[in-house]
Amino acid sequence: MAAVLFDFSGTLFRIESTESWLRTVLDEAGLPLPETELARAARELEHVGALPGGAAPRVPMPDELAAVWGVRDESAELHRAAYTGLSRLVTLPDPDLHDALYDRHMLPAAWQPYPDAAEVLRALRERGIKVGVVSNIGWDLRPVFRAHGLDPFVDAYVLSYEHGIQKPDPRLFEAACAALDVEPGDVLMVGDDRRADGGAAALGCGVHFVDHLPAAQRPDALRPVLGFVG
Repeated sequence: MAAVLFDFSGTLFRIESTESWLRTVLDEAGLPLPETELARAARELEHVGALPGGAAPRVPMPDELAAVWGVRDESAELHRAAYTGLSRLVTLPDPDLHDALYDRHMLPAAWQPYPDAAEVLRALRERGIKVGVVSNIGWDLRPVFRAHGLDPFVDAYVLSYEHGIQKPDPRLFEAACAALDVEPGDVLMVGDDRRADGGAAALGCGVHFVDHLPAAQRPDALRPVLGFVG
């Protein structure tokens, strides 16, 4: 393999828990809730899938929201509309909290690298293997990589909202291969979503899947990637 492409959320990084997400925003807004109320609101937010990078929605969506959901990663505006729309299905003490929650999830502090992410990315760099990040996302994740010290190991970022294309569309993977100046047959795509990340196979890339788990429960799932590059 001449290059490895990585997904972002659930592959290299994990978003904070829904409770931590909500608690932090409430504290910053000066709107503390009793613990029972906070836990209830966090459960409801998780149930509707309001946390980007968190659990998928487990409730039927209103038709207008469902239409946005399917293309949410094609622009920053659609991404915000989809997730704040889900958040607004849950009653919170101040309507402004829905946008504050969305803003919070884009901060580096809301994300934690998986324990072996730095080790694997560093090893790839030492072996001369190019690295790209290919993500379905509606905002610029580069500051997250910089804040956690992983940006020096990434050669190219290919983000859906910057291209107006979302995985599994092969064109997004094609853009990543072009950015790295490599042939698809010499590329491995690593991700946690079998449908979205599996789209790389249509272009001729190899594909390797990891499980989307909390960071503490997945200490070394990325290390087998090193076996593909010798």
